[in-house]
Amino acid sequence: MIKRFVSFFLILNCILLSCTVSKNYSPVKKYSKQTLQEDYLVLKSILEEKHPSLYWYTSKDSMDQYFSKYYYAISDSMTEQQFTWHILAPLVEKIRCGHTSVSMSKAYSKWAENKRPPAFPLFVKVWNDTMAVTGNMDRKDSIFKRGTLITSINGVSNHNMIQRMFDHLPEDGQATNINYIRLSANFPYYHRNIYGLSKKYRVSHIDSTGIEKTDTLSVYIAPKDSIRKDSLTKVERKHMPKEKRILQYRSLEIDSSGKFAIMTLNTFSNGRLRSFFKRSFKKLKNENINSLVIDIRSNGGGRVALSTLLSRYISRKPFKAADTVFAKTRSLGPYTKYIKGGFFTNIELFFMAHKKRDGLFHIGNMERQSYKPKRNDHYDGDVYILTNGPTFSASSLFCNTVKGQPGILLAGEETGGGWYGNNGILIPDIILPNTKARVRLPLFRIVQYNHIAIKGTGVIPDIYIPTSYDALLKIYDKKMQVVKKLIYDKSKSE
Repeated sequence: MIKRFVSFFLILNCILLSCTVSKNYSPVKKYSKQTLQEDYLVLKSILEEKHPSLYWYTSKDSMDQYFSKYYYAISDSMTEQQFTWHILAPLVEKIRCGHTSVSMSKAYSKWAENKRPPAFPLFVKVWNDTMAVTGNMDRKDSIFKRGTLITSINGVSNHNMIQRMFDHLPEDGQATNINYIRLSANFPYYHRNIYGLSKKYRVSHIDSTGIEKTDTLSVYIAPKDSIRKDSLTKVERKHMPKEKRILQYRSLEIDSSGKFAIMTLNTFSNGRLRSFFKRSFKKLKNENINSLVIDIRSNGGGRVALSTLLSRYISRKPFKAADTVFAKTRSLGPYTKYIKGGFFTNIELFFMAHKKRDGLFHIGNMERQSYKPKRNDHYDGDVYILTNGPTFSASSLFCNTVKGQPGILLAGEETGGGWYGNNGILIPDIILPNTKARVRLPLFRIVQYNHIAIKGTGVIPDIYIPTSYDALLKIYDKKMQVVKKLIYDKSKSE
Protein backbone atom coordinates (compact mmCIF):
# COMPACT_ATOMS: atom_id res chain seq x y z
CA MET A 1 0.00 0.00 0.00
CA ILE A 2 2.84 2.37 0.93
CA LYS A 3 4.66 1.57 -2.32
CA ARG A 4 1.53 2.34 -4.34
CA PHE A 5 1.11 5.66 -2.51
CA VAL A 6 4.73 6.60 -3.11
CA SER A 7 4.45 5.69 -6.82
CA PHE A 8 1.24 7.73 -7.15
CA PHE A 9 2.88 10.70 -5.41
CA LEU A 10 5.91 10.59 -7.70
CA ILE A 11 3.77 10.38 -10.85
CA LEU A 12 1.55 13.24 -9.67
CA ASN A 13 4.62 15.32 -8.82
CA CYS A 14 6.06 14.73 -12.32
CA ILE A 15 2.78 15.77 -13.94
CA LEU A 16 2.52 18.94 -11.86
CA LEU A 17 6.18 19.79 -12.47
CA SER A 18 5.71 19.23 -16.21
CA CYS A 19 2.70 21.54 -16.27
CA THR A 20 4.61 24.19 -14.31
CA VAL A 21 7.58 24.00 -16.70
CA SER A 22 5.26 24.31 -19.69
CA LYS A 23 3.39 27.33 -18.26
CA ASN A 24 6.59 29.15 -17.28
CA TYR A 25 8.40 28.47 -20.53
CA SER A 26 9.30 31.51 -22.59
CA PRO A 27 10.57 31.05 -26.17
CA VAL A 28 12.27 34.48 -26.07
CA LYS A 29 14.39 33.61 -23.04
CA LYS A 30 18.08 33.92 -23.88
CA TYR A 31 20.82 31.71 -22.54
CA SER A 32 24.25 33.16 -21.88
CA LYS A 33 27.18 32.37 -24.15
CA GLN A 34 28.85 30.42 -21.34
CA THR A 35 25.71 28.33 -20.69
CA LEU A 36 25.31 27.46 -24.37
CA GLN A 37 28.97 26.54 -24.70
CA GLU A 38 28.57 24.21 -21.71
CA ASP A 39 25.70 22.42 -23.48
CA TYR A 40 27.72 22.30 -26.67
CA LEU A 41 30.76 20.71 -25.03
CA VAL A 42 28.59 18.07 -23.35
CA LEU A 43 27.16 17.14 -26.74
CA LYS A 44 30.60 17.13 -28.36
CA SER A 45 32.00 14.77 -25.71
CA ILE A 46 29.07 12.35 -26.00
CA LEU A 47 29.24 12.23 -29.78
CA GLU A 48 33.00 11.70 -29.80
CA GLU A 49 32.87 8.90 -27.25
CA LYS A 50 29.60 7.12 -28.01
CA HIS A 51 28.51 7.68 -31.61
CA PRO A 52 29.41 4.57 -33.69
CA SER A 53 29.87 6.40 -37.00
CA LEU A 54 30.97 9.95 -36.25
CA TYR A 55 33.72 9.69 -38.88
CA TRP A 56 31.93 7.38 -41.33
CA TYR A 57 31.30 10.01 -44.02
CA THR A 58 33.22 12.94 -42.54
CA SER A 59 36.88 12.59 -41.63
CA LYS A 60 38.03 13.24 -38.06
CA ASP A 61 40.04 16.27 -39.18
CA SER A 62 36.97 17.77 -40.88
CA MET A 63 34.70 16.93 -37.95
CA ASP A 64 37.15 18.58 -35.54
CA GLN A 65 37.04 21.70 -37.69
CA TYR A 66 33.23 21.70 -37.62
CA PHE A 67 33.20 21.26 -33.84
CA SER A 68 35.50 24.27 -33.56
CA LYS A 69 33.57 26.33 -36.11
CA TYR A 70 30.18 26.04 -34.40
CA TYR A 71 31.63 26.38 -30.90
CA TYR A 72 33.03 29.80 -31.81
CA ALA A 73 29.81 30.65 -33.65
CA ILE A 74 28.26 30.93 -30.16
CA SER A 75 29.44 34.52 -29.87
CA ASP A 76 26.60 35.89 -27.76
CA SER A 77 23.49 34.87 -25.85
CA MET A 78 20.85 33.00 -27.87
CA THR A 79 17.33 31.63 -27.50
CA GLU A 80 16.78 27.90 -27.54
CA GLN A 81 15.44 28.14 -31.08
CA GLN A 82 18.50 30.03 -32.29
CA PHE A 83 20.88 27.62 -30.57
CA THR A 84 19.06 24.54 -31.88
CA TRP A 85 18.67 25.64 -35.49
CA HIS A 86 21.79 27.75 -36.08
CA ILE A 87 24.36 25.84 -34.03
CA LEU A 88 23.25 22.27 -33.28
CA ALA A 89 21.37 21.43 -36.49
CA PRO A 90 24.15 22.39 -38.96
CA LEU A 91 26.74 20.70 -36.72
CA VAL A 92 24.83 17.41 -36.51
CA GLU A 93 24.16 17.46 -40.26
CA LYS A 94 27.91 17.17 -40.85
CA ILE A 95 27.87 13.66 -39.31
CA ARG A 96 25.79 12.46 -42.29
CA CYS A 97 23.69 10.15 -40.12
CA GLY A 98 19.94 10.25 -40.66
CA HIS A 99 19.29 8.85 -37.19
CA THR A 100 21.25 11.64 -35.48
CA SER A 101 18.85 14.56 -35.45
CA VAL A 102 18.10 17.63 -33.36
CA SER A 103 14.81 18.77 -31.81
CA MET A 104 13.66 21.44 -29.43
CA SER A 105 13.16 20.78 -25.73
CA LYS A 106 10.07 19.07 -24.36
CA ALA A 107 9.10 22.35 -22.67
CA TYR A 108 9.20 24.15 -26.03
CA SER A 109 7.11 21.41 -27.67
CA LYS A 110 4.45 21.74 -24.97
CA TRP A 111 4.47 25.51 -25.25
CA ALA A 112 4.04 25.29 -29.03
CA GLU A 113 1.02 22.97 -28.88
CA ASN A 114 -2.07 24.46 -30.58
CA LYS A 115 -0.15 27.58 -31.56
CA ARG A 116 0.04 28.80 -35.13
CA PRO A 117 3.14 31.01 -35.38
CA PRO A 118 3.66 33.54 -38.20
CA ALA A 119 5.08 31.91 -41.31
CA PHE A 120 5.98 32.17 -44.97
CA PRO A 121 2.52 31.64 -46.51
CA LEU A 122 3.21 29.06 -49.25
CA PHE A 123 3.54 25.29 -49.14
CA VAL A 124 5.65 23.96 -51.99
CA LYS A 125 6.71 20.69 -53.56
CA VAL A 126 10.50 20.60 -53.84
CA TRP A 127 12.56 18.44 -56.19
CA ASN A 128 15.99 19.05 -57.72
CA ASP A 129 16.05 22.87 -58.00
CA THR A 130 12.32 23.11 -58.69
CA MET A 131 9.71 24.50 -56.31
CA ALA A 132 6.00 24.37 -57.15
CA VAL A 133 3.19 25.74 -55.00
CA THR A 134 0.94 23.11 -53.43
CA GLY A 135 -0.93 25.29 -50.95
CA ASN A 136 -1.47 28.90 -49.90
CA MET A 137 -2.42 30.01 -46.39
CA ASP A 138 -3.83 33.21 -47.84
CA ARG A 139 -7.01 31.95 -49.48
CA LYS A 140 -7.71 35.35 -51.02
CA ASP A 141 -4.49 35.30 -53.05
CA SER A 142 -5.28 34.73 -56.74
CA ILE A 143 -1.67 34.66 -57.99
CA PHE A 144 0.05 31.79 -56.20
CA LYS A 145 -2.13 28.84 -57.07
CA ARG A 146 -1.31 25.14 -57.08
CA GLY A 147 1.43 24.44 -59.60
CA THR A 148 2.88 27.96 -59.71
CA LEU A 149 6.64 27.60 -60.22
CA ILE A 150 8.77 29.66 -57.81
CA THR A 151 12.28 30.75 -58.84
CA SER A 152 13.45 32.70 -55.78
CA ILE A 153 12.39 34.07 -52.39
CA ASN A 154 13.76 37.40 -51.17
CA GLY A 155 16.39 37.29 -53.89
CA VAL A 156 17.67 33.82 -52.91
CA SER A 157 17.56 31.36 -55.82
CA ASN A 158 15.93 27.96 -55.42
CA HIS A 159 19.26 26.19 -55.66
CA ASN A 160 20.96 28.26 -52.97
CA MET A 161 17.92 28.18 -50.70
CA ILE A 162 17.49 24.39 -50.92
CA GLN A 163 21.19 23.77 -50.34
CA ARG A 164 21.22 25.99 -47.26
CA MET A 165 18.17 24.22 -45.86
CA PHE A 166 19.79 20.85 -46.52
CA ASP A 167 22.75 22.04 -44.41
CA HIS A 168 20.39 21.91 -41.40
CA LEU A 169 18.74 18.54 -42.10
CA PRO A 170 20.23 15.09 -41.36
CA GLU A 171 20.63 12.36 -43.95
CA ASP A 172 22.49 9.08 -44.39
CA GLY A 173 25.64 9.82 -46.35
CA GLN A 174 24.63 11.88 -49.37
CA ALA A 175 21.14 10.35 -49.66
CA THR A 176 19.37 13.72 -49.64
CA ASN A 177 16.13 12.52 -51.21
CA ILE A 178 14.49 12.42 -47.79
CA ASN A 179 15.12 16.14 -47.33
CA TYR A 180 13.18 17.04 -50.48
CA ILE A 181 10.21 15.27 -48.89
CA ARG A 182 10.72 17.05 -45.57
CA LEU A 183 10.74 20.47 -47.25
CA SER A 184 7.73 19.51 -49.36
CA ALA A 185 5.78 18.45 -46.27
CA ASN A 186 6.25 21.70 -44.31
CA PHE A 187 8.24 24.33 -46.18
CA PRO A 188 6.98 27.28 -44.02
CA TYR A 189 8.29 25.57 -40.85
CA TYR A 190 11.80 25.03 -42.19
CA HIS A 191 11.99 28.43 -43.89
CA ARG A 192 10.97 30.20 -40.67
CA ASN A 193 13.48 28.35 -38.50
CA ILE A 194 16.40 28.62 -40.90
CA TYR A 195 15.83 32.00 -42.59
CA GLY A 196 13.72 33.72 -39.96
CA LEU A 197 10.59 35.78 -40.61
CA SER A 198 10.05 38.73 -42.95
CA LYS A 199 7.10 41.09 -42.89
CA LYS A 200 7.11 40.93 -46.67
CA TYR A 201 8.44 38.26 -49.03
CA ARG A 202 9.53 39.04 -52.59
CA VAL A 203 8.66 35.87 -54.48
CA SER A 204 9.78 35.45 -58.10
CA HIS A 205 7.72 33.00 -60.12
CA ILE A 206 6.75 31.95 -63.64
CA ASP A 207 3.35 33.33 -64.64
CA SER A 208 0.79 31.69 -66.93
CA THR A 209 2.50 33.17 -70.03
CA GLY A 210 5.89 31.70 -69.10
CA ILE A 211 7.37 35.03 -68.05
CA GLU A 212 9.21 35.44 -64.74
CA LYS A 213 7.59 37.98 -62.44
CA THR A 214 8.10 39.08 -58.85
CA ASP A 215 5.22 39.68 -56.46
CA THR A 216 5.14 40.52 -52.79
CA LEU A 217 3.51 38.34 -50.15
CA SER A 218 2.85 39.29 -46.53
CA VAL A 219 3.89 37.01 -43.70
CA TYR A 220 0.92 34.85 -42.75
CA ILE A 221 -0.48 35.56 -39.27
CA ALA A 222 -3.39 33.41 -38.22
CA PRO A 223 -6.51 35.40 -37.24
CA LYS A 224 -6.84 35.72 -33.46
CA ASP A 225 -10.26 34.07 -33.45
CA SER A 226 -8.93 30.99 -35.23
CA ILE A 227 -5.99 30.76 -32.82
CA ARG A 228 -8.32 30.98 -29.83
CA LYS A 229 -10.59 28.37 -31.35
CA ASP A 230 -7.69 26.03 -32.12
CA SER A 231 -6.33 26.41 -28.61
CA LEU A 232 -9.48 26.22 -26.50
CA THR A 233 -12.06 24.21 -28.37
CA LYS A 234 -12.12 20.61 -27.27
CA VAL A 235 -12.62 18.32 -30.22
CA GLU A 236 -14.78 15.32 -29.52
CA ARG A 237 -13.07 12.27 -30.91
CA LYS A 238 -15.34 9.58 -32.18
CA HIS A 239 -14.48 6.08 -31.13
CA MET A 240 -12.83 4.19 -33.96
CA PRO A 241 -12.54 0.41 -33.91
CA LYS A 242 -8.98 -0.83 -33.41
CA GLU A 243 -8.97 -2.60 -36.77
CA LYS A 244 -9.63 0.70 -38.54
CA ARG A 245 -7.06 2.59 -36.48
CA ILE A 246 -4.25 0.24 -37.44
CA LEU A 247 -4.98 0.76 -41.15
CA GLN A 248 -2.82 3.87 -40.86
CA TYR A 249 0.09 1.48 -40.32
CA ARG A 250 -0.65 -1.22 -42.91
CA SER A 251 -3.27 -2.47 -45.33
CA LEU A 252 -3.82 -4.96 -48.15
CA GLU A 253 -6.13 -4.31 -51.09
CA ILE A 254 -6.76 -6.66 -54.00
CA ASP A 255 -7.51 -4.80 -57.22
CA SER A 256 -10.94 -5.36 -58.75
CA SER A 257 -9.24 -6.77 -61.85
CA GLY A 258 -7.82 -9.59 -59.75
CA LYS A 259 -4.44 -9.09 -61.43
CA PHE A 260 -2.57 -7.60 -58.46
CA ALA A 261 -2.72 -6.55 -54.84
CA ILE A 262 -1.31 -3.50 -53.05
CA MET A 263 0.26 -3.91 -49.63
CA THR A 264 0.88 -0.57 -47.95
CA LEU A 265 3.38 -0.59 -45.07
CA ASN A 266 4.01 2.73 -43.36
CA THR A 267 6.10 1.31 -40.52
CA PHE A 268 7.88 -1.77 -39.24
CA SER A 269 6.97 -0.92 -35.65
CA ASN A 270 3.19 -0.95 -35.23
CA GLY A 271 0.12 -2.59 -36.68
CA ARG A 272 0.48 -6.19 -35.43
CA LEU A 273 2.52 -6.98 -38.51
CA ARG A 274 3.27 -10.64 -37.78
CA SER A 275 -0.37 -11.65 -37.92
CA PHE A 276 -0.98 -9.19 -40.78
CA PHE A 277 1.75 -10.76 -42.91
CA LYS A 278 0.50 -14.26 -42.15
CA ARG A 279 -3.10 -13.45 -43.13
CA SER A 280 -2.11 -11.39 -46.15
CA PHE A 281 0.21 -13.88 -47.82
CA LYS A 282 -2.20 -16.71 -47.14
CA LYS A 283 -4.93 -14.69 -48.85
CA LEU A 284 -2.71 -13.89 -51.84
CA LYS A 285 -1.98 -17.58 -52.27
CA ASN A 286 -5.60 -18.66 -51.92
CA GLU A 287 -6.82 -16.07 -54.40
CA ASN A 288 -3.99 -16.76 -56.85
CA ILE A 289 -2.78 -13.15 -57.06
CA ASN A 290 0.23 -13.15 -59.38
CA SER A 291 1.52 -9.60 -58.81
CA LEU A 292 2.06 -7.71 -55.57
CA VAL A 293 2.88 -4.03 -55.07
CA ILE A 294 4.53 -3.29 -51.71
CA ASP A 295 4.33 0.45 -51.03
CA ILE A 296 6.96 1.53 -48.47
CA ARG A 297 7.33 5.12 -49.62
CA SER A 298 6.31 6.43 -46.18
CA ASN A 299 7.98 3.70 -44.16
CA GLY A 300 10.58 5.24 -41.86
CA GLY A 301 11.64 1.87 -40.48
CA GLY A 302 11.22 0.25 -37.09
CA ARG A 303 12.01 -3.27 -35.94
CA VAL A 304 14.59 -5.10 -38.04
CA ALA A 305 12.97 -8.40 -37.03
CA LEU A 306 9.77 -7.37 -38.82
CA SER A 307 11.47 -6.13 -41.99
CA THR A 308 13.37 -9.42 -42.00
CA LEU A 309 10.10 -11.34 -41.63
CA LEU A 310 8.68 -9.58 -44.70
CA SER A 311 11.85 -10.47 -46.61
CA ARG A 312 11.31 -14.13 -45.76
CA TYR A 313 7.86 -14.06 -47.38
CA ILE A 314 9.17 -12.84 -50.75
CA SER A 315 12.89 -13.65 -50.89
CA ARG A 316 13.93 -16.25 -53.46
CA LYS A 317 17.03 -17.31 -51.52
CA PRO A 318 18.50 -17.47 -47.99
CA PHE A 319 19.87 -14.19 -46.69
CA LYS A 320 21.31 -12.37 -43.70
CA ALA A 321 19.96 -9.17 -42.18
CA ALA A 322 23.36 -7.58 -41.62
CA ASP A 323 27.07 -8.07 -42.11
CA THR A 324 28.20 -6.32 -38.94
CA VAL A 325 26.34 -4.72 -36.03
CA PHE A 326 28.41 -3.01 -33.36
CA ALA A 327 28.59 -0.24 -30.78
CA LYS A 328 31.66 1.70 -29.64
CA THR A 329 30.69 1.27 -26.02
CA ARG A 330 28.82 -1.01 -23.64
CA SER A 331 27.91 1.83 -21.30
CA LEU A 332 26.78 5.44 -21.56
CA GLY A 333 28.90 6.43 -18.55
CA PRO A 334 29.93 9.01 -17.54
CA TYR A 335 27.11 10.68 -19.50
CA THR A 336 24.19 8.51 -18.39
CA LYS A 337 22.52 11.44 -16.62
CA TYR A 338 22.28 13.33 -19.92
CA ILE A 339 20.57 10.43 -21.74
CA LYS A 340 16.83 9.93 -21.52
CA GLY A 341 16.25 6.46 -20.08
CA GLY A 342 20.02 6.11 -19.75
CA PHE A 343 19.90 3.64 -16.84
CA PHE A 344 17.75 1.16 -18.76
CA THR A 345 19.73 1.72 -21.98
CA ASN A 346 22.86 0.73 -20.08
CA ILE A 347 21.18 -2.51 -19.04
CA GLU A 348 20.18 -3.25 -22.64
CA LEU A 349 23.68 -2.53 -23.88
CA PHE A 350 25.20 -4.83 -21.27
CA PHE A 351 23.10 -7.82 -22.33
CA MET A 352 22.87 -7.12 -26.09
CA ALA A 353 26.49 -6.60 -27.09
CA HIS A 354 29.75 -8.38 -26.42
CA LYS A 355 33.30 -7.20 -26.96
CA LYS A 356 35.32 -8.73 -29.79
CA ARG A 357 38.98 -8.59 -30.73
CA ASP A 358 38.47 -5.35 -32.67
CA GLY A 359 37.59 -3.65 -29.36
CA LEU A 360 33.99 -3.01 -30.46
CA PHE A 361 30.81 -4.41 -28.95
CA HIS A 362 28.94 -6.62 -31.42
CA ILE A 363 25.45 -8.11 -31.53
CA GLY A 364 26.73 -11.51 -32.60
CA ASN A 365 23.41 -13.21 -33.27
CA MET A 366 22.44 -10.52 -35.82
CA GLU A 367 25.77 -10.98 -37.60
CA ARG A 368 25.61 -14.78 -37.63
CA GLN A 369 21.91 -15.44 -38.18
CA SER A 370 20.96 -16.66 -41.65
CA TYR A 371 17.31 -16.68 -42.74
CA LYS A 372 15.53 -18.99 -45.14
CA PRO A 373 12.48 -18.06 -47.23
CA LYS A 374 9.16 -19.01 -45.66
CA ARG A 375 7.83 -22.44 -46.59
CA ASN A 376 4.18 -21.76 -45.83
CA ASP A 377 2.48 -19.11 -47.97
CA HIS A 378 5.73 -17.88 -49.52
CA TYR A 379 4.94 -15.43 -52.30
CA ASP A 380 6.37 -16.52 -55.67
CA GLY A 381 4.64 -13.98 -57.90
CA ASP A 382 6.05 -10.74 -59.27
CA VAL A 383 6.81 -8.12 -56.62
CA TYR A 384 7.06 -4.36 -57.24
CA ILE A 385 8.39 -2.33 -54.30
CA LEU A 386 7.63 1.40 -54.32
CA THR A 387 10.37 3.50 -52.68
CA ASN A 388 11.05 7.16 -51.95
CA GLY A 389 13.09 9.41 -49.66
CA PRO A 390 11.19 8.49 -46.48
CA THR A 391 11.97 4.80 -47.15
CA PHE A 392 14.43 4.67 -44.30
CA SER A 393 16.31 2.55 -41.77
CA ALA A 394 14.79 -0.99 -41.57
CA SER A 395 13.00 -0.29 -44.86
CA SER A 396 16.31 0.28 -46.62
CA LEU A 397 17.64 -2.96 -45.09
CA PHE A 398 14.64 -4.74 -46.61
CA CYS A 399 15.25 -3.13 -50.02
CA ASN A 400 18.90 -4.18 -50.03
CA THR A 401 17.99 -7.77 -49.11
CA VAL A 402 15.55 -8.34 -51.97
CA LYS A 403 16.98 -6.04 -54.65
CA GLY A 404 18.19 -7.88 -57.74
CA GLN A 405 16.33 -11.10 -57.02
CA PRO A 406 14.29 -12.72 -59.83
CA GLY A 407 10.77 -11.34 -60.09
CA ILE A 408 11.41 -8.46 -57.66
CA LEU A 409 11.73 -4.86 -58.84
CA LEU A 410 12.25 -1.65 -56.89
CA ALA A 411 10.43 1.29 -58.46
CA GLY A 412 10.31 4.97 -57.58
CA GLU A 413 13.12 7.07 -56.15
CA GLU A 414 16.30 6.53 -54.15
CA THR A 415 15.66 5.60 -50.53
CA GLY A 416 16.61 7.93 -47.71
CA GLY A 417 18.18 5.10 -45.76
CA GLY A 418 21.80 4.31 -46.63
CA TRP A 419 22.47 1.47 -49.06
CA TYR A 420 25.79 0.59 -47.44
CA GLY A 421 24.26 0.71 -43.96
CA ASN A 422 23.02 3.01 -41.24
CA ASN A 423 22.98 3.53 -37.47
CA GLY A 424 20.26 2.50 -35.07
CA ILE A 425 18.98 -0.43 -32.96
CA LEU A 426 19.01 1.71 -29.78
CA ILE A 427 18.44 5.45 -30.29
CA PRO A 428 17.97 7.34 -27.00
CA ASP A 429 17.78 11.13 -26.73
CA ILE A 430 20.59 13.26 -25.37
CA ILE A 431 19.03 15.97 -23.17
CA LEU A 432 21.40 18.91 -22.91
CA PRO A 433 21.69 20.13 -19.30
CA ASN A 434 20.79 23.81 -19.69
CA THR A 435 18.62 24.37 -22.76
CA LYS A 436 17.17 20.82 -22.62
CA ALA A 437 17.46 20.67 -26.42
CA ARG A 438 17.43 17.08 -27.65
CA VAL A 439 19.76 15.16 -29.96
CA ARG A 440 19.07 11.56 -30.99
CA LEU A 441 22.00 9.23 -30.39
CA PRO A 442 22.09 5.95 -32.36
CA LEU A 443 24.33 3.49 -30.55
CA PHE A 444 24.91 0.77 -33.15
CA ARG A 445 26.31 0.77 -36.66
CA ILE A 446 24.60 -1.66 -39.05
CA VAL A 447 26.43 -2.60 -42.24
CA GLN A 448 24.22 -4.26 -44.84
CA TYR A 449 24.85 -7.87 -45.77
CA ASN A 450 26.28 -8.14 -49.31
CA HIS A 451 26.62 -4.37 -49.17
CA ILE A 452 27.85 -2.14 -51.95
CA ALA A 453 30.91 0.07 -51.61
CA ILE A 454 30.44 2.98 -49.22
CA LYS A 455 29.27 5.59 -51.72
CA GLY A 456 26.82 7.41 -49.46
CA THR A 457 23.73 6.76 -51.59
CA GLY A 458 20.40 5.29 -50.63
CA VAL A 459 19.18 2.10 -52.28
CA ILE A 460 18.76 2.91 -55.98
CA PRO A 461 15.52 1.68 -57.61
CA ASP A 462 15.57 -0.61 -60.65
CA ILE A 463 12.94 1.59 -62.30
CA TYR A 464 13.40 5.30 -61.67
CA ILE A 465 10.11 7.24 -61.52
CA PRO A 466 10.81 10.91 -60.77
CA THR A 467 8.44 13.60 -59.54
CA SER A 468 5.81 14.42 -62.15
CA TYR A 469 4.69 18.04 -62.54
CA ASP A 470 1.55 16.86 -64.33
CA ALA A 471 0.72 14.55 -61.41
CA LEU A 472 1.23 17.43 -59.00
CA LEU A 473 -1.21 19.60 -60.97
CA LYS A 474 -3.86 16.93 -61.42
CA ILE A 475 -3.24 15.23 -58.06
CA TYR A 476 -2.66 11.61 -58.99
CA ASP A 477 -0.07 9.01 -57.99
CA LYS A 478 2.39 8.81 -60.89
CA LYS A 479 4.58 6.09 -59.36
CA MET A 480 1.65 3.80 -58.68
CA GLN A 481 0.29 4.50 -62.16
CA VAL A 482 3.58 3.43 -63.79
CA VAL A 483 3.73 0.18 -61.80
CA LYS A 484 0.11 -0.68 -62.57
CA LYS A 485 0.81 -0.20 -66.27
CA LEU A 486 3.79 -2.58 -66.01
CA ILE A 487 1.53 -5.21 -64.45
CA TYR A 488 -1.25 -4.77 -67.03
CA ASP A 489 1.20 -4.83 -69.93
CA LYS A 490 2.82 -8.03 -68.69
CA SER A 491 -0.53 -9.76 -68.16
CA LYS A 492 -1.52 -8.92 -71.74
CA SER A 493 1.67 -10.43 -73.14
CA GLU A 494 1.26 -13.71 -71.27
